[in-house]
Amino acid sequence: MKHLLQNQRKLFLSGLLLLAGFLLAACAKPAENYTIEDFLKVEKIDAHVHAHADDPAFLEQARADNFRLFTINVDYPDFPPIEEQQRVVVKFLQEYPGRIAYASTFHMAGWDDPGWQEQVIRHLDSAFAEGAIAVKVWKNIGMDFRDQAGNLVMIDDPKFDPIFAHLQGKNIPLIGHLGEPKNCWLPIEEMTVNNDKEYFKNHPQYHMYLHPEFPSYEDQMNARDRMLEKNKELRFMGAHLASLEWSVDELEKFLERFPKAVVDMAARMGQVQHQSQRDREKVRNFFIKYQDRVLYATDLTHSPGADAGQFKQEVHEKWLTDWKYLNTAEMMSAPEVDGEFQGLALPQKVIDKMYRINSEKTFPGAFAAR
Repeated sequence: MKHLLQNQRKLFLSGLLLLAGFLLAACAKPAENYTIEDFLKVEKIDAHVHAHADDPAFLEQARADNFRLFTINVDYPDFPPIEEQQRVVVKFLQEYPGRIAYASTFHMAGWDDPGWQEQVIRHLDSAFAEGAIAVKVWKNIGMDFRDQAGNLVMIDDPKFDPIFAHLQGKNIPLIGHLGEPKNCWLPIEEMTVNNDKEYFKNHPQYHMYLHPEFPSYEDQMNARDRMLEKNKELRFMGAHLASLEWSVDELEKFLERFPKAVVDMAARMGQVQHQSQRDREKVRNFFIKYQDRVLYATDLTHSPGADAGQFKQEVHEKWLTDWKYLNTAEMMSAPEVDGEFQGLALPQKVIDKMYRINSEKTFPGAFAAR
């Protein structure tokens, strides 16, 4: 009997200790930051890519790294024709339901024709019927395309108004790559990041320092802002940090002025890292303050003919490097920036918004399986 009571007492105490352990675990403060090891566990969206190759490599790597993709069609001479971009993405929508969504775009050709606006609207409605959930306008507006009189067409031209009104009426977001990084108006040796140096060296037609006869950086930003002032209810995503990548202070002014706007980070992580080399806390505080307005994005492009294995490796490395920078406080380096910099160690709730929630809000229903 004595042994039985002792055993019961031991079992009771063991149960109390086990219960206390569970209570302590339940009350323990959750980790504030994700780690490198969390990379594969967290659902993520890359909100600005270009999946143009009729090859599943991009989608396969996205699935492996727990990403969904938002691919954006662009009227860009280095890309396949818009019609081919459309064909490829519609095929991916069918083959990878819920893994990919897309934005359409439109041709500027025919601008001077009386029926151009109606033609664009018909084209966009056709794309919406095939699953497009946003529309992209590109820097050729303001930096390249001219009307028959030889005048550069700017994004605040009244001829766009019926198109933007049509988008607003359908609650379709407009994505704007308008202007370029401020580096574009500097000599290559004075540019702040290596990816800009490389791009403008290889694309001198867009290097505005070489073309002083073109509108200035300020002209481009002012035209964009006038367009948004005219279309206050239009949902707008400023691609590439709205071409304000050089200053989180300027980005803050933009987001305060246009409360319906969000921005993506595509191809501008280097400029963010460059700023954080100089004032990490300012950059970190910006992302915390505007955690509901910034979408993680890369601008990764899968071009026809690219080696699938090499492309997958490059995609994985880019995603992982960005994850390390945004989630940890480690010292690190990246090809875009000279020298080391410290990661921002953003809180988990900020990361969840930047990597997924903000994209889902900006493009509601985009990733629903069709």
